[in-house]
Amino acid sequence: MNKTKLIHEAFEKGEGILRLIPNFVPRRFGRPGKRLRLHPDDYFALGTARGAIKERWFSSITPAMNGDLAPEDEGLSYVAPTDNIEDKFLFKDAVEELGADLIGEELMEKYGTWPMYAKFFDYETPLFHHLHLDDVAAGRVGALSKPEAYYFPRQLNNYPGEFPVTYFGFDPDVTIEEVKERLLDYEKRDIRITELSRAYRIQLGTGWYTPPGVLHAPGSYLTYEPQWNSDVNSVFENITAGEVYDYEFLVENCPEDKKRDIDYILSLMDWEENIDPHYKKKYFRPPITCESSNEQFTEKWISYANDYVGAKELTIQPKQTVVVKDKVAFGCIIIQGHGKFGVYDAEAAIMLRYGQLSGDEYFVSEKAAREGITITNESSWEPMVILKHFGPNHPDMPR
Repeated sequence: MNKTKLIHEAFEKGEGILRLIPNFVPRRFGRPGKRLRLHPDDYFALGTARGAIKERWFSSITPAMNGDLAPEDEGLSYVAPTDNIEDKFLFKDAVEELGADLIGEELMEKYGTWPMYAKFFDYETPLFHHLHLDDVAAGRVGALSKPEAYYFPRQLNNYPGEFPVTYFGFDPDVTIEEVKERLLDYEKRDIRITELSRAYRIQLGTGWYTPPGVLHAPGSYLTYEPQWNSDVNSVFENITAGEVYDYEFLVENCPEDKKRDIDYILSLMDWEENIDPHYKKKYFRPPITCESSNEQFTEKWISYANDYVGAKELTIQPKQTVVVKDKVAFGCIIIQGHGKFGVYDAEAAIMLRYGQLSGDEYFVSEKAAREGITITNESSWEPMVILKHFGPNHPDMPR
């Protein structure tokens, strides 16, 4: 069938909602936390040379920066218009074809596309101390900046991994010269850069916002991460949990003539934000209950107070049918329960094979969101829990 026709038919049949296919992404570093509800035999489904699968991406038009071995569509979400996976088409193609009918006039006019994605980040070990580039630095390598938000869902964190503590920035008394001294030894010794940082124990059911230019070493809980359309970073820590990181991890998103320029590398940091003495007060995100909540369902803002991304956690009580409205388009992932989501049979995944279809991930058009999505929790016992990710234009997001 013609792809354009298939896109429009899927959009109409779904009444403005698209069902997405699980989008698993390997990484060549770290150890998998194995909390993605992927079959135990499939964490190396793409071969050992690619590394284990440690992430699942949602509503993504952004390719993963995974080196020369990665296919061009790695990280890109696909739509399932039928139960035959051969009929799939790229979510990116749906955004381009449907435009404002899918994502709304505001995002289309300002960005020309869907500007964010979300992921489950799932590592058993802590990640390296790293930052994401701001607009200026990312632009020099043809990329976008990457602000991101974190939330730690209880449903996917049956165990905490090896180090459920996250470092942010540096202690306020640290000087940039101390950081420079460590980076100059990147290829000589274990520079132990987190000795200069400060750590916070992760609290399930809460989150953080991390702006570009701030160093962070995420802890080992599975993390739900709404973020901007980018996959660029700079790794300031050369040995993490016994794993050695090559110098290229530090400079892979620097122009060629700047890869040995220590002052340029240091300029990737937003220094004042890194040493802010009130960092937690500014960027910690406890949930905020929405006024629309009632005895049938509870909705909470879990990512908010930034200019890029927002997210909610929606909990529907057993044997309830509700109509939930939003004013803008969004993607979502069901993490607990089963029932109906619009016209679709829907259920949280328990154990997926790599490449398998599921009924847990959707993208909702702006028109459908405004009219309201009818959701039924068919369980007599368990709540149905859905994480919803938005771009920067939700008017009700707490600022």
